[in-house]
Amino acid sequence: MTPRPSISFAKHAAPKKGSVVLLSAEGAGLSGIAKGYDSGKALERAFAVADFTGKSGSTIDVIAPQGSTLDRLLVVGVGKPANLKEYDWLKLGGVIAAQFRKAADVTVVLDLPDAKTDAQDAAGLALGILLRAYNFDKYKTKKEDGDGKPAEQKPSKFTIQCADPAAAKKAFADADAVADGVTLARDLVNEPANKLGPVEFAAETKALEKLGVSVEILTEKEMGKLGMGALLGVAQGSPRGARLVVMRWNGGKAKDKPIAFVGKGVTFDTGGNSMKPAAGMEDMKGDMGGAAAVTGLMHALAARKAKANVVGVVGLVENSVDGAAQRPGDIVTSMSGQTIEVLNTDAEGRLVLADALWYCNQRFEPKFMVNLATLTGAIMVALGQFHAGLFSNNDELSGRLTEAGLTTQERLWRMPMGPDYDKLIDSKNADMKNIGGRFGGSISAAQFLQRFVKETPWAHLDIAGTAMGSPSNEINQSWGSGFGVRLLDRLVRDYYEG
Repeated sequence: MTPRPSISFAKHAAPKKGSVVLLSAEGAGLSGIAKGYDSGKALERAFAVADFTGKSGSTIDVIAPQGSTLDRLLVVGVGKPANLKEYDWLKLGGVIAAQFRKAADVTVVLDLPDAKTDAQDAAGLALGILLRAYNFDKYKTKKEDGDGKPAEQKPSKFTIQCADPAAAKKAFADADAVADGVTLARDLVNEPANKLGPVEFAAETKALEKLGVSVEILTEKEMGKLGMGALLGVAQGSPRGARLVVMRWNGGKAKDKPIAFVGKGVTFDTGGNSMKPAAGMEDMKGDMGGAAAVTGLMHALAARKAKANVVGVVGLVENSVDGAAQRPGDIVTSMSGQTIEVLNTDAEGRLVLADALWYCNQRFEPKFMVNLATLTGAIMVALGQFHAGLFSNNDELSGRLTEAGLTTQERLWRMPMGPDYDKLIDSKNADMKNIGGRFGGSISAAQFLQRFVKETPWAHLDIAGTAMGSPSNEINQSWGSGFGVRLLDRLVRDYYEG
């Protein structure tokens, strides 16, 4: 894998080597500390030639400045400093990281005249650098040096100069934990299905024990005893065994009820007997994006020692097809005792979540549950790939999730639910059916899930358009985005830490 950049913080001092990044406010040109780096007026001339105004995300690059020992001088426009919000600093870090794709020694001068930058801004910029630098090249054969030996991959080194390095370092500790959580989620989604099945995914979660997370893995035998016929029905067509993973982080008061996150983990989805078309089926290695996000979130919360009691549950199956696979028309009994007529074996994620949600609710009695799932293509028809769908039985939880999404720019859009939609999944032959017809497919899927949460405050995030293959941006160029980790970390941080 491409080495992770190193990040440090320091007081302002002119480096004698490497590359220097300067910031320019819109319409302000170079001022303050930045002026001292342009004694030869190279940047001033470049500004004029390129008509550089400091617009947000714009850059001017001078290679090997005359009369200087530096390799590069890079100026990045930040727009109007007064308008900079938390996510803007992440984007700024991403723009900077994109300019240094090969190993480099980079000093970022965090100085904007007439604008106060604080430790959180510096930490946000550093987080943006880490997120943009991610590159899943694990399975690429390494290029060789001229002597025939594998080329050594060196990490880039970023030093962020700011007013209070100690405070910035402290703030970055939390951001660093979140970056690692996002990286973990991206890695899991990007892994090919022949390398990461349910058993392998479950094994990956055991690494969280080093951070103090309690990890429990239920096998098919144990799930069978619990009556998880919905989840196991999906898995029965694959030779790879199903798993249910329970992760617990106890960072809050012992008497406090936990909050809970539940993830769909279909490590590959053929559609079963309701077979998907061949075109694009390779993307179904990412049908465990919800489980990946929950696992990444648990890593982030534990690594930053979140003051909350949190449960993460992921249901892991492979939806394959052979003579043992369930058929359209089969009826299965869920852990709740409710029966389900399986009219479409490609509507499998909701079957997995039905048992996972019921188990989580019954065992832990959480304050609320949030489930994440790459559940329906219908949500992409409704919202495209810039928002995830939000369905909820609780206005307060829904509002808090929406606010967290606006802060992190992992945005959500609340979708309707109600009795009229719920009728769509009534079945003549069982308590319910697993599809509700052609129209409103994401809504009927959410109505299905709601039947397994009872009165517990609950939200369902349909992340089919945002967890994999989503549009690239300043902080993500990866097919697997890690969507949900920053969003839910912010939810916990802002509302549920003691």
